[in-house]
Amino acid sequence: MTNVKASATGPVLARKKTDCAPYLLLLPAVLLVAAFMLYPIGNVFYLSLQHYNPTKPWMNGFAGLENFAKILSDADFRNSLLVSAKWVLAEVSLQLVFGMMIALILNQKFRGRGLFRTLAFIPWAMSGVLTAVLWSLIYNQNVGLLNDVLLKLGLIDTPRAWLANSGLVFGSVVVAELWRGIPFFAISLLAAMQNISGDLYEAANVDGCSRWKAFLYITLPSLKDTIILTTLLRAVWEFNSVDLIYSLTGGGPVGKTTTLSILIANHATKTNNYGYGSAISVISFIILAIISLVYLKASKFGTSE
Repeated sequence: MTNVKASATGPVLARKKTDCAPYLLLLPAVLLVAAFMLYPIGNVFYLSLQHYNPTKPWMNGFAGLENFAKILSDADFRNSLLVSAKWVLAEVSLQLVFGMMIALILNQKFRGRGLFRTLAFIPWAMSGVLTAVLWSLIYNQNVGLLNDVLLKLGLIDTPRAWLANSGLVFGSVVVAELWRGIPFFAISLLAAMQNISGDLYEAANVDGCSRWKAFLYITLPSLKDTIILTTLLRAVWEFNSVDLIYSLTGGGPVGKTTTLSILIANHATKTNNYGYGSAISVISFIILAIISLVYLKASKFGTSE
């Protein structure tokens, strides 16, 4: 009887040890995530409830909800929130449209397709700061390529200050970020198009379906989840984008390109008001979380409807 019990408990213990093995292997990664993500996030929430300015330590201390109350009456916050909304809508919609067009072209069979695919994806591999340097040279009022081309074509009479003119700066920065962001959609949509069965297009062609109708009734429905996911990821990315805007304009002139992320960066680097900047970060996090959940629910992500 004892031998039977021993033989029965042996496999159970061995199975328990085996079941723990994956968790032990994942433990180092979990600890790294906790150290490099959870702690900073928790620290931001903590600082949002504090008066914290390293240059004025005598004023540091618990603030409660004072920082959040200040946000409600902050005109700079309202302006940056509006700029962020315009920025995200412009970037995501334009990147999706142009990315879809490029993906459709690169999905066709033609000579040199591999080369054109590589060239189309190069901007995505460049950092935001390097992209900013490139476009600052293009937009330069005195020696910039854009002014030179427009002057030679007779489209303008005098060089334009693309990054210093309050009426031109937002569109100029949108174009620079657009150049860098389009490949993300092109890559994602092209990859998804590879999974669409060619039999569907052949059947549609036999039935006399035009390319436009095939795109509407075959391609788009098949790309639904990819479009939802990529637009959401890109919206979050653009909402938090700092490097390109900060390098090109620093949020100016007169706040025309000051998004919430730039406002937070300015509070950290210029005013050293980390408590108030952290409070704005918390509000930004809540806004993104709510919009993401509503968007996924409204778009019925993951369903076949």
